Amino acid sequence: MLTLENRISAFIKLGDYLRNLPEEEREYLARRAGQHNNFFDLPNVSAALDGLAGMLGKEQLTAWVNRYDLPQVNENPKKVGVVMAGNIPAVGFHDALCILLAGHVLQAKPSSDDPFLLPHLLGKLVEIEPGFEPQIQLVQMLKDSEAIIATGSDNTARYFEYYFAKRPHIIRKNRTSVAVLTGKETKEELTALGDDILRYYGLGCRNVAKAYVPEGYDFTPFFEAIEYKKEVVNHHKYQNNYDYNKSIYLVNGVPHLDNGFLMVTESKQLVSPISVLFYETYATKQDLAQKLEAVHEKLQCVVSKEGDWENSFAFGQAQCPAVSDYADGIDTMEFLKKL
Repeated sequence: MLTLENRISAFIKLGDYLRNLPEEEREYLARRAGQHNNFFDLPNVSAALDGLAGMLGKEQLTAWVNRYDLPQVNENPKKVGVVMAGNIPAVGFHDALCILLAGHVLQAKPSSDDPFLLPHLLGKLVEIEPGFEPQIQLVQMLKDSEAIIATGSDNTARYFEYYFAKRPHIIRKNRTSVAVLTGKETKEELTALGDDILRYYGLGCRNVAKAYVPEGYDFTPFFEAIEYKKEVVNHHKYQNNYDYNKSIYLVNGVPHLDNGFLMVTESKQLVSPISVLFYETYATKQDLAQKLEAVHEKLQCVVSKEGDWENSFAFGQAQCPAVSDYADGIDTMEFLKKL
């Protein structure tokens, strides 16, 4: 059986592989991933792979694992089933990382939107460390899984809660991310916010879907700062969403701002459609705090100027989670350690 040291070493080497990917291999991976999901183009697959490489740095990975006092060898490994999401490339990798480092058996059910990339990365891990082979199973059914990690919508979460009720589980629901703006942001900060909103075409739970702005906020500097993102509308599926949402707003007379690739409209809702950013105004800092507190259970992350707002990230960092940043704030490794 692999020791914890062996397991950590293999993931560090996987990180080295990702950091040194030849351009032609990167293009091949994006092309294969894109055959199953048109939104998985080269820029987005590259961003996802670079993010994983960052997670697998030796110092960061080792320091994170050392927080948990895991045994060198797991004498009682469990089969842990994972219902993988497929909204952004290789989004289920962190769960696989946790399960394998904890010494359990991964039973991964890949998403039909991402059936290639994650299995490829797991295959590369087995090449690096063949001892992982018996620990990794790609499955279509999770009948013999002894614990479950599942990610889905609020509706599928209810199904998961019912179906997996008798087994230890983590069930994740819909989450989204928001930005806190004060009107004092620099152009560079607003430019970085453009990435928080439009990376992965806005499809991830860490994508900013709504901004909280002071009353009377002028969106002109924001639109000027994110002009560099205009190429998103060249993607046919993104453009279809943009055209559809624009037509709905025009037909229904919904007030909105439009720069040709992103629309901004006022809404109390949290989750905006692709190509739309919702906003809500606040009068005072206390008013803003109350608004965020009311929805905190629905938020994956908050971005703000220099990360000044409590428990927030700096602009441009929403899509750069550290290995210790858990989805829904649930400590996956702690859950696995107690199985």
